[in-house]
Order: sequence, then structure tokens, then C-alpha cells
Amino acid sequence: MEPTGLVDQFARNHLPPLDQWPVLLLDNNPDIAYPKRLNAAIELLSQQVHNGFGDHIALEWLENNEKKHVTYRELDQLSNQIAHVFVEDMGLVSGNRILLRGPNNLMMAASWLAALKAGLVTVPTMPLLRAVELKTILDKAEVQAAVCDQRLAEELNYCMDPEHPHYSPFLQTAMFFNSDQAQSLEQLAKTKPTDFSACDTAADDVCLIAFTSGTTGQPKGCMHFHRDVLIMCDTFAKHILRLQPQDKVCGTPPLAFTFGLGGLLCFPLRAGASAVLAESLNPRTMLEYIDRFQVTMTFTAPTFYRQMAGLVQNFSLKSLHSTVSAGEALPQATRELWKKATGIEMIDGIGGTEMIHVYVSSRPEDVRPGAIGQVVPGFEAQVVDDQLQPVPNGTVGRLAVRGPTGCRYLSDPRQTQFVQGGWNLPGDTFIMDDDGYLYYQARNDDMIISSGYNIAGPEVEDCLLKHPAVAECGVIGIPDEVRGQILKAFIVLKDEAEPSEVLIKELQDFVKQNAAPYKYPRAIEFVEALPRTETGKLQRFMLRQMATTN
Repeated sequence: MEPTGLVDQFARNHLPPLDQWPVLLLDNNPDIAYPKRLNAAIELLSQQVHNGFGDHIALEWLENNEKKHVTYRELDQLSNQIAHVFVEDMGLVSGNRILLRGPNNLMMAASWLAALKAGLVTVPTMPLLRAVELKTILDKAEVQAAVCDQRLAEELNYCMDPEHPHYSPFLQTAMFFNSDQAQSLEQLAKTKPTDFSACDTAADDVCLIAFTSGTTGQPKGCMHFHRDVLIMCDTFAKHILRLQPQDKVCGTPPLAFTFGLGGLLCFPLRAGASAVLAESLNPRTMLEYIDRFQVTMTFTAPTFYRQMAGLVQNFSLKSLHSTVSAGEALPQATRELWKKATGIEMIDGIGGTEMIHVYVSSRPEDVRPGAIGQVVPGFEAQVVDDQLQPVPNGTVGRLAVRGPTGCRYLSDPRQTQFVQGGWNLPGDTFIMDDDGYLYYQARNDDMIISSGYNIAGPEVEDCLLKHPAVAECGVIGIPDEVRGQILKAFIVLKDEAEPSEVLIKELQDFVKQNAAPYKYPRAIEFVEALPRTETGKLQRFMLRQMATTN
């Protein structure tokens, strides 16, 4: 590895041993022939100003129903000012971890770019996470600082309160934005110079720890380098999306998801294009944004496209030429419904936090019915058996993928499960045809994907078990036409509790209050006992059978 430019070397010191890394395909690919010293934010922003995009709109949004925007030059200068705050007012040094907490807005985006310029290691988190979930992330990444939207301060403040059960001893300082207070991030930034000497980071210095929930409910921190941020732009975005400076993107995934970070920030910046940020969108307002801002490309989950398809007759959508689906499997029926409603062929893709973004996809003109697509240029894939041997085309097996990015978990024994024999094993079953098209079959673990959110069943079980009426529980995903899957909980009540509709709602509200609200079980069934092995292990496949027979 290149000598680090970071003072605090926690991230590099907690990378997996090199012999546990996947094979990285970095050579002989002109798309990713980067220098050894590289700062991704400089390449995405400052270099674009140098390239002549300074007066081009970078980000747009609505504020009090009025259009607002910043240019590339203004965003570059704002991120420089924020970087000064991080270093001078928060006392941070390169390599420190900084938690970012906020919806998709200007300050969330600018803070992420500023942190990279300062050589900080960003830990973006979704707005809906509660203190219990934040503590786990803070403790695992030993996060020293946080930047948070003032409207989301409550749960973060719990993590800074020594008297609170979710206190994190690592978190020493926090700065809040979207606040009128004199010590807010915006107010302090206004007092700073608009230039900043960016940290001399190595291309393989960690700049992002993106957390994903595993099947055990314990989140895994996926460590990505400065070069990885550019790689996702120069592979999937370059070859499949083919963004141009005149493009304008919009979508629903949070910037805390790498799907959102790429699609709604990094991809457009890399192309000299524009992004429209919205803190909250529903299918109707998404369509309104497309017309109002003349959006050309959208990013969201299949559920959203299915809901939008029934509304498109009320909108022009004359600017829209590309729609990107990821986050969960795209049903062929949804693809066809969307194309019939809009005339647009969906760009589907499968990726993952471990790989930073999409590695299997197809351009619209290359779509094959039922297939997600082929490997993105720069990546390789094969379908293998349990011994990692390739299976014949047309045979169901485990997807194995490798490319210029790959899984590097933060101090996690599950590294050797995801990476085997130099290949990344995302946990999906596929079929490959003779032309290399990949057809998704199912997850081969217990992850539940609902409306684009990855939800670990055991994590929800743990929450439900804290309710005084619950003796035992098991949570699975069951098919749902709207959301892809919904959570169903099988619950054994304590003797004094009685099943009722009132109790169902109480349990659902309990999960909403003690975990991210999207994790609550939309279906609950009370049972006398749960199916278990002789050693006491819950038999989830039996729960799935029970769900299909009820």
C-alpha cells in the first residue's frame, strides 16, 4: 500500500489482513489509472472547477417552495470553509472518524466533501437510525466527532450523555447544521476562508466506512478508499449510465447509502452534471420534481417506480430519459409496467455496500428480459457451487464477483465469509446464461429487503424481545407486491399476555420507537411455539413454510 497521508491511522490499522482481501483488478484498465496520491473530493469538485465547470449548477433543491442552487465553485468554496471548521473549531486531524447524520440536503453533501478534503474518514448514517443503532456504529468505528442536522439532534445527543444507556465514550464533539445558533456549522463556516489545502491522501487511504446490517443484526463497516469513490464513477456511471454535463439527476436513496452517495452526488459531480436533492419524496412529489427541475435521470427502488407508473399520465416527464433501479430485485412485471407507462427501459443493477456500488447491470439497449444484466466493465463474475467451483451455465449457484473494488470489513470475522478464494460472495443466488447475462434468484441468507432497505431479522427480534409481553419471536421476510418483501413476526406471548389487534399495534409501535421505523413488522402472527432444532436454533425455513400455508 502507498504510505498513508493520515495522522490517525485507526482505519488502516483495522483493515483485514491482506491475505483476506479479494483479488483487485486494478491493472491494465485505463478507466481507473489513478495516481498514487489522490483526494476524491478534489477530483470530484475542485478539479471540475479547474476544468471549466465553476459556474455550472452542482446542486439544486426547493426551499419554501422556491428553487435554490449552488454552482460547482460555490460548493467547492463552502466545503473548503466547512473543512476549516472541522480542523480549527472541532480540532480534528486527518484519519479521525466523523459521523454524518442528515437527510439529503446541501449541508449533508457539503460536509461529506469537506471531510474528504480534510482527510477525515466519513461514517454516513441514515436519518432514521435511533440511539441504540448509532451507538453500535460509533463504538465499532471509534468515531470521535459528529456532524448532524439540528432536527435529528435528539438521538445523537443520547449517545453523548454519560447517563444514557446508549452513551458512546468515543464521541467527543458534535457540530449541528440547519441551525441559527452562533456556533452552528453554517455560521462558523461563514467566518472561514474559501480556500483550503486538502490533505495529501494516498489513493488507498480510507475515506468512507459505510455500515450495512448483516444477518446477525450486527452492522458491518465496509471500508472504502479515495480511489474507490472514483472507481464507482468511472465504471458503472461511465459505461452504463453515461452521464453528460447537461444531465440532471434526482432520487430517493439517502446519501448515507452508497447507492445514494453515488447516484445523487458523486456520479453527477464526476460528469459535470447537476443533482436535485430532496429530503423526502413520495411517488407523486418525485414526478413533480422531474417536471419542475427538468430531471433527466432518476434513482430509486422498484417499489417507487411501480407506484409512479400509475401516476405518470398526470405529468409531462419530457426531460426524463433514464431511470435507474437498485436496492432490491426488480420484478420483470415492474419493468414492463414502467416501460408501458413511460416508454423508458429501466436500467437495473445489483451492487452492494461491500463493493461500494453496482457491478452487474445493462444499458437500456442491451436489456434481456428477466436478467439484471452483465458485469459492469472492469468487473468479473461467475456462478459457483459451495466449493467455489463454477457451475454450468443455466445452473443455479452462488454469485462470485471481483473487480477494482472489494470487501474490506472493519475488524470483522465475517470478512472470511464474504471473501473466499479471492472472490467476493455477496450472498445472492443467480443463474448465468451463455452470453454472461445474470438472472437473480434469491438471497441465500436471512437478509430482508423491503422497499430498498436492508433489514436483519435477528435485529428486529432482539427489539421485540424487549417488550414485556413477548416470550419468543422469529422474524422473516414474506413477499409483498408493493414493497418486494415485508417483515412478518411470529410471536410467542408470555402467559399473562393475550393476543389482540391492540397488542399487534402496540408491538409495531414499540419497534418504531426503539429501532429505525422502517424495521417494524407489518404482519404479526401469535403462535404457541417456534420451530427450533434440537440445539435450540430457530428454523427460519419452517417459519417461511408457515407463512406460505397461512
